[in-house]
Amino acid sequence: MIISILLGLLVGATAKLFMPGRDPGGWIITCLLGIAGAAVAHYIGTTAGYYREYEPAGFISSVAGSLLILFCYRILIGRTTETR
Repeated sequence: MIISILLGLLVGATAKLFMPGRDPGGWIITCLLGIAGAAVAHYIGTTAGYYREYEPAGFISSVAGSLLILFCYRILIGRTTETR
């Protein structure tokens, strides 16, 4: 469990490198979104049989999932903060 959290933080930081700019929540929220993206991508990838545990494809799909969640977060939260 702790290793998964640490890998999720690494995935969140990697996603932040690929998607620079100001985030409405800061780096802590970005890392938490990285953990969520990694968990979702891991679940989908292993359940569908695309890869097994601890394969490099899992890290790549986790980064992609984190980028997707970060992108959606920026769209949703960015709109609510601009209207205030």
